[in-house]
Amino acid sequence: MAEKETSLDKIRRLVSNQKNIRNVATSAHIHHGKTAFTDNLLAAAGMMASKNAGDLEEGMATWQHSDEQERLMTVDAANVSMVHNFQGEEYLVNLIDTPGHVDFGGNVTRAMRAIDGTFVLVCAVEGIMPQTETVIRQALKERVKPVLFINKVDRLINELQVTPEQMQERFKKIIERFNHLIDQIAEKEFAPKFKVNVADGSVAFGSARENWALSVPFMQKKKISFKDIYSLYDGSLSPEARDKWVWENAPLYEVILDMAIKHLPNPLEAQAYRIPKIWRGDLESDFGKDLLKCDKNGELGFVITRIVIDPRSGKEISAGRLYSGTMRSGMDVYANTAKQNGKIQQVLVYNGIKPEQLDSVPAGNVIAVSGLNLDVGETITTKEQTSFEEIKHIFQPVITKSIEVTKTADLPKLIEILRKVSKEDPSIKVSINEETGESLISGMGELHLEIIENRIKTEKGLEVKTSNPIVVYRESVGKSSGQAFEGRSPNKHNSFFIRVEPLDDQLSDLIDKGELPEGRMKKKNDAVVSTLSKIGWGSDEIRNVKDIYKGSMFFDETRGEVHIGEVIEMILDAFEMVMDQGPLAREPCMRMKVTLEDIKLHEDAIHRGPAQVYPAVREAITEAMKGANPTLLEPLQIHLIEVPESFMGAATKLVGGKRGQLLDMTQEAGQAQLKAKIPVAEMIGWSSDLRSATEGRGTSSLMDQQFEKIPALLQADVIRKIRERKGLAENQ
Repeated sequence: MAEKETSLDKIRRLVSNQKNIRNVATSAHIHHGKTAFTDNLLAAAGMMASKNAGDLEEGMATWQHSDEQERLMTVDAANVSMVHNFQGEEYLVNLIDTPGHVDFGGNVTRAMRAIDGTFVLVCAVEGIMPQTETVIRQALKERVKPVLFINKVDRLINELQVTPEQMQERFKKIIERFNHLIDQIAEKEFAPKFKVNVADGSVAFGSARENWALSVPFMQKKKISFKDIYSLYDGSLSPEARDKWVWENAPLYEVILDMAIKHLPNPLEAQAYRIPKIWRGDLESDFGKDLLKCDKNGELGFVITRIVIDPRSGKEISAGRLYSGTMRSGMDVYANTAKQNGKIQQVLVYNGIKPEQLDSVPAGNVIAVSGLNLDVGETITTKEQTSFEEIKHIFQPVITKSIEVTKTADLPKLIEILRKVSKEDPSIKVSINEETGESLISGMGELHLEIIENRIKTEKGLEVKTSNPIVVYRESVGKSSGQAFEGRSPNKHNSFFIRVEPLDDQLSDLIDKGELPEGRMKKKNDAVVSTLSKIGWGSDEIRNVKDIYKGSMFFDETRGEVHIGEVIEMILDAFEMVMDQGPLAREPCMRMKVTLEDIKLHEDAIHRGPAQVYPAVREAITEAMKGANPTLLEPLQIHLIEVPESFMGAATKLVGGKRGQLLDMTQEAGQAQLKAKIPVAEMIGWSSDLRSATEGRGTSSLMDQQFEKIPALLQADVIRKIRERKGLAENQ
C-alpha cells in the first residue's frame, strides 16, 4: 500500500509549478481579524487543530512571542504555507500574516516586497480606518494587487441588529471607499485592474472568528443567500448544527483561497509588471529578462525581507522572495549591497508555520535560507548585479530612548543584542551617541520601544534601563545661503565652495514617494534620469546630481577640475556626515540642496587625502547652513480621533492643550470624528491622556506623519535642551 502523501511532500512537488503558486499577505487595521483569519485557513489545510483556530485565549498559531499573547495582538509578521484544491488542481499558497498596529507597520512594508497579492480585511462595524488606508498604500506602492474581505459580519447581526438592507448599504459604502482609495493611490494603468467587484468574487464577506465566508459567485454556486446567514444567529440551530451548516455551505477557507487563486496573480504574471517598479536595473540585460520571466533556470535573484534569529542556536534565518534562478543548499552567492560573498547552508520552505528543509527551490516562491549574515533588503545573486530598490517604510522613527545596562560588565552583550534586534526589526534604528557613550534606540512609537525593551529583558535575558522618550527632530534651512561658502583644508592647499538652499517641494515629494531613489550616482541611474526628465530637467542638470541622501540632494556644478574624480567620494562622505548631524543640535538634516560651486585642489595627491577633504567640506556646508537661516523641523502626526459626541469638547480641549491643530470634524450616529495634527513632542503618553479625557471611550489612529518648522519662540529652548542632553560644548 502506497504511503499517504504528506503536506511537505505536496509542497515539495508544487514549488516547481509556478502557475499554481500564490504569494499573498493579510493586511488590515488593528483588531480587524487578520490572525484569526490566518488561523482558520491553516486549520482547514490540516496545519493546526481546528478547535483552537482563532481562539484568543489559546493563542494564535502565528504568535511566536509571549507579548503577542499578553496583548492579544500581532507584533511580528509570520510566514505560513498551505495547499489548496481549486477546480481539481492543487495550488501552493504562501501567506504572510502581518501586524495591524501602526507601530509595527514596517513589517507590512517588508512583507509587500515578498508577495504579489494581499487580502485586505475590513471590520464590517468600523469600516475603513486610517491603517486600512496605509496598508492599501503600502501594497500599491509595490504593485501588489488587493482583494477585499469584509470581516466581523456577525457583529452587524448580533450587536447592531441591522436589517439585510442596512447590511447591504454598509457593504456598498465600504466597497466604494475601498475602490476610491485605489483610484487615488494606484498608478493610472493599474487602478482599473486592481479595483474590486462584488459580482466577480474579488470581495468576500464573513466572520473569521466563526469560520464562515461568502462571495456572490459562491452564493450562486451553493444556492444560498444572506437570509441563511441570519438564520445562523436566530437561535434555531444548535452549535453543532450551525458548525455543520457552515462547513458544508460557507467554509471560510474555500471562499478565501478560491478568491486568491482566481483573483490574485501567480509569480509569472506578477513579476512581468512588478519588476520594473521594484528593480531599476537594465530590463534588457540577461538578469533583467530572468527577473521579468521569473526564470527558474536563470541567474539567481533573491531579496531578504525578514530576518529571524533562532533563540537556541543564535543562527540567522533570512526569509524573502526568490525572483529568479533556483536556490540550492551549499550554493555560493554574492550580496550586492554588502559587497561580500557567502554560502547558503540550508534552503527552507514553510509547511504551515514550520520551516522545513529542501535541497533546492526554484523561482517564484517565498522561502528562507540559513548561512547568511546580512540585512533586510539585501539582493542575493551569484555574481554582481544591480540591487533591488530599498525597502522604505512610509513612516520614519520619531521616538528615541537611551538604553543602558544595569551592570557595566554587560555592555558588550547589550551592543550585540541591539545589533540583533535591529536586524530582526529594521524599523528600530540603533546608534551609539559618541558624545555621551549612550546607546540609542529609535522606533515608530512608545509601544514599539516598550515591546523591544521587554523582549531584551525577557527573551534575551539582559537587565536594562531606558530613559524617558526623546523626540528626534530634523535640521534644515529656511532660505538660500546666496553666496558659496569656502571650506579650507587644514593644510590650506584645498578649498571647496559650497552653497545650500531648501530643496524644492517637488523634489522632496519625489524622494518621499521613492520615484527619486536614494543613493550615490556612481553611474547613469535610469530611474533618476527618467524622473527628472519628466519634470523638465535637461541632461546637464541631471548630470550634476551626485547623491540623494536621507531626503537631501548634493549637486556638483564644477567644471574642468582634473582631480575631482579622485576626491568626489570623500566629498560625498563629508556631505552625508553633515546630513547625519547638522550644526544646530547634531540632529539629522533633511530637505536640503547642497551644491559644490567651485573647487581648488593641490596637484599632489598626498595633500588632498581624507584628513584634508573631510573637515574642509564639512566646514563649507556647515557655514553655508548658518548663513541660510538654519531651522529645526519637528515631527507631527495627523490622527483620526473617534469619541462619543458627548466627549467631543474634551477631545478638542486635549488637542488644543498639546499645541495641536484641528483639521476636520464630523458627526454621525452619536459619534464624532476629529482629524488633528499634533507635535510628537506633545504626544508622549497620548493614549492614556485620551482615555482619561474620554473615560476610556476615545480611540486614536495615526493617518500621516510630517515635519514642519518648529515655532520660532520654541526653537532656541529646544536646541538648548537637545545640546545639553547630548553633552555638546559651545563650539561643537
